[in-house]
Amino acid sequence: MTTEVEFLRDQVNRLNSVLGRYQDEFPPPSSVSQTVDVVMESAAPWISDRGLMAPLIEEYDRHIQQMEMQLKFYQKQMTDVKASLEQVVKENERLHAEQRMSIEKQLQSLSTGTGGDATADAIAISNLEEQVKCAVEEKERALQMWQTASHELDRLQTQYQSSISDGQIHAVERQHMQTNQQFLKTVAEQSSELEELRSQLRQAKLEQRSSATKVEEMTRLLQNVQDQMQRREEDAAEAQGREEASDRRLQQLQAALKQLEARLKAAMQDSESVRRKQTDWERQVGELQGRCSSLEEEKFEALSRLRNSIQLAEEASLQREQAQLREKQRAEELEKMKDAMKQLIQDAAMRTRKEVESVRKQCNVQIHRMAEELSALQLECADKETQIERAHRERKAVEEELEKVYKEGRVGEPEMRKMEALHQRCLNAERLKDEMQLTLNSTKNKMKKMEMEYSEELLRCQEEVRRLQSTLTSARQESTAISEERLTLQQENQQLHRDMEALRKECALAQRRAKQQVSSMQQELCVKEQGLESRLREMEESSKNSSAGLTRLLLAQQKTISRYKDEAKNLTQAFQQKLNSLRSELNRQKQRTQELEIQMEADHQKILEVCTCSFVSIRCVLEVFEFHSCCITVTPSMRGRFQSIRRRTRVYRGVLLRQSNVRPVHHNRYLIFTHFLPVECISGRSLFFFLAALVLEVFSLLGFLKCSF
Repeated sequence: MTTEVEFLRDQVNRLNSVLGRYQDEFPPPSSVSQTVDVVMESAAPWISDRGLMAPLIEEYDRHIQQMEMQLKFYQKQMTDVKASLEQVVKENERLHAEQRMSIEKQLQSLSTGTGGDATADAIAISNLEEQVKCAVEEKERALQMWQTASHELDRLQTQYQSSISDGQIHAVERQHMQTNQQFLKTVAEQSSELEELRSQLRQAKLEQRSSATKVEEMTRLLQNVQDQMQRREEDAAEAQGREEASDRRLQQLQAALKQLEARLKAAMQDSESVRRKQTDWERQVGELQGRCSSLEEEKFEALSRLRNSIQLAEEASLQREQAQLREKQRAEELEKMKDAMKQLIQDAAMRTRKEVESVRKQCNVQIHRMAEELSALQLECADKETQIERAHRERKAVEEELEKVYKEGRVGEPEMRKMEALHQRCLNAERLKDEMQLTLNSTKNKMKKMEMEYSEELLRCQEEVRRLQSTLTSARQESTAISEERLTLQQENQQLHRDMEALRKECALAQRRAKQQVSSMQQELCVKEQGLESRLREMEESSKNSSAGLTRLLLAQQKTISRYKDEAKNLTQAFQQKLNSLRSELNRQKQRTQELEIQMEADHQKILEVCTCSFVSIRCVLEVFEFHSCCITVTPSMRGRFQSIRRRTRVYRGVLLRQSNVRPVHHNRYLIFTHFLPVECISGRSLFFFLAALVLEVFSLLGFLKCSF
């Protein structure tokens, strides 16, 4: 009882954790609808604002995002439901096969606790990766239990060998072989299931990658569409700004024309006053000769006024031409704007129609898909109910068999064990039945939720279609208003053209009068211009002469500067070449000295090794001579030679020690390397010849020893 209570507690805790995880991952539909309402409320001002050109596309993008979110949510739910249903079907089939084998063959079930663990693991599985892990763990557990069973069978065989006969031993061995075969079959099946799950994992990963690439392509397309819409909005804003600027320019031109008209009237009045004065002067020429100076001054003033009036007339003509050009440009721009507005209206209408049709098609496709999924789920639910009924029937059959066994009264220890195992399996089957009922209830609830969401989605799509139709009507009304404004602007332009033609006529009359007055004044100005031109020619000739002299001086200076630069470049190049050659020579000398030093050190080491070897040989000979001097009669001359050889060897040894401690350098006071032989500079004797003499004396001693022996 305690084990069953603990098992039930574990199951309850596990189910609570799975429920909490499911609620965190998939919120209820009320929150989803609230988020959708918030999004729709935020989208309302975009539709109501007529200043913006493309609210439909933004609404369409938002609707597509919402539909993609809902699709992902439904796909996750469907995958979870399919996985759980497949696991339940597999577990039911496995339990049914185990019950049939146990009733037919009546074998001891060594793996009693594996069913509950497998069911608990099957409930906890949520996706394909966890299924693979659980299958591997079950395989390892089966192998461990098989090993433990084999060990226990070996132990039981050793214990009951004395009591069990040969026939019973053969029967037990057959049972053991059968159990081993069953375990091997289960291991092979689990390995095949593992391979299938791995292949499913690979396919799922490939599908995930393809979906990721599709999502990236869709995001790129959406970004491109948004960029195009922004560009079009910017172009529309620029066009509005141009229209406003053209209106301002027209107003400025009108003000300038009014100012020019006022100036022309003043000039006409001045010219009329000048004419009157001239007539008065012609009548009073004889009477007013004393006032010639004053008349000349007034004449000059009149000339200046005439010049100003001429300049004003020329400026007025230029401004008139500019105004005509601007009017033409504005008319062309207006025509272009008309064509662009027509195209925009047509494009907007076509796009809205296409968007509405695409939305309808997508909604119909989604509705058809959801209906197919609902029918498939209903079929799966019917299959599950049939499987549950079959499990009930099998449980009843097992209970009837158990009752028969109890009635027959076969109550032995092995039979009691079998009964307990069967009872445990019945409990496991009941537990699985309850779990299956819970899963069926959850799937039914999910189906109801999906139907509710499907109806809500249909209503939402209908509302969006109505909204799109309302936006279409508003766009058409705006296009009609724009066309009316265009007609009013055309009428205003025609009125402005008429006013401009009247002003042109008045300006032409004023120009004719001014030309008549100017022709009389030009004759007087020609004489003054000729005098001024002669003076200007003289000044130009003098300036040309002075500039020619300055250019000559500049050319001479530039030539000298270029010559100095070339000389400096040549000197620097020669100096750099010398520096490079000296540096290369220095590097070569350094390399040569390094090579010589390395070679000298190597030769010195070789000579020292030869000398040490010879010194060792001489020392050996001396030791031999000392050893045999006790047995042989030695003359005093030989003893003197022996002592002199010993002294020389000591001196030679000291020299060798000094040379081994002192590193030879080019300017060493003690050693000079010539022909790879060390020479002592102070005594003037070669160590090599000294060594040769010692060797000869040693050989003479050896000859003496041979003769004595």
